[in-house]
Amino acid sequence: MRRIPLLAALATAFAAGVFSAHWLPEAQAQAEVPLTPMIVHLPQLSDDDIGPARPNADTRSRTYVTRSGVTVSVQTGNTTKHIHRNADEIQYIVAGSGTMWLDNKQVPIGPGDLIIAPRGTVHAGATATTGRFKAIAIKTPPQAPDDVVPVP
Repeated sequence: MRRIPLLAALATAFAAGVFSAHWLPEAQAQAEVPLTPMIVHLPQLSDDDIGPARPNADTRSRTYVTRSGVTVSVQTGNTTKHIHRNADEIQYIVAGSGTMWLDNKQVPIGPGDLIIAPRGTVHAGATATTGRFKAIAIKTPPQAPDDVVPVP
């Protein structure tokens, strides 16, 4: 007759979860920014238009869309190899050619390429052979500021 204690334990755990949800703080996503109708002429954007360089990096980024499930930004430059634990990343290369790490190998990339890096996938570490990389980056869910884990 072990079923009765097991069922009682499951019911107690379920009830504790339901009641504790009222006392725990809700997860905070990035604040949504109202969408504004616009056309972004990506080829004409300079590095300065995109934003300041990140500290100790050759990367600039400007976010155009922040919604509860996704961010859309324009990035330029190169980043070191890294993973995201909690965000999937999709990049569309607008300018620049060369190679980048995707999973466990270096692959050629250039304008028109769509890169899909599910969470936990090693990516970036790009080497440009022509021009600077410029990409549209879509992250879902929105990437938390601490969700960049460098990879050697």
